[in-house]
Amino acid sequence: MTKHEWRKTEKEFYLPKAKPQLLDVPAFKFVTISGEGNPNGELFSECIGALYAVSYAIKMTLKKMDVKPDGYADFTVYPLEGVWDLNEKARKEYDGTFNKDDLVFKIMIRQPNFVSEAFFKEMLAFTQQKKPQEQLNNVKFETISEGKCIQMLHVGSYDNEPETFKIMEEFTEREGLKRISKTHRELYLSDFRKVAPEKLKTVLRFKVE
Repeated sequence: MTKHEWRKTEKEFYLPKAKPQLLDVPAFKFVTISGEGNPNGELFSECIGALYAVSYAIKMTLKKMDVKPDGYADFTVYPLEGVWDLNEKARKEYDGTFNKDDLVFKIMIRQPNFVSEAFFKEMLAFTQQKKPQEQLNNVKFETISEGKCIQMLHVGSYDNEPETFKIMEEFTEREGLKRISKTHRELYLSDFRKVAPEKLKTVLRFKVE
């Protein structure tokens, strides 16, 4: 059985070029966790750890099972994604700059279609027993549909993302489209703990109409 590798088979969603493109993103299943605060802080790191612990429990348990779910194929764990916004107070006072402590996030890792919510709950309980940590109590299973979006590959520091968003917004205007909100999604193709800031690769995406 061929292993499903998102880098090879789903390039349109995960490996765009460094120029804006319009695409339609269908509904996908995710394990998610929400929070507020600086992404350089301990809470954010704990949230990432909780998502990966559950995601790897799902992958490895399925691989060992004698009876697999319909449609099963071994797979590479999907990249971490994050949807970012500002808290209400910061949104009201927004002047083009913000404090990272005012960020609101929902981070997530996509799951293959054959993973059910019931199986997720089993794996969450298993992880809580094997590697207990507080943030596991906040992990959820959700189906999320983004619909029509503009996306682009951003290479470099997260702090330089506004430059890429400017290019994306100019493209959106030229195409006669409108950005729905300031909320945006990031897909992390690099591990920021191991890769130099100038070499980080991040897919940036926002919804349009």
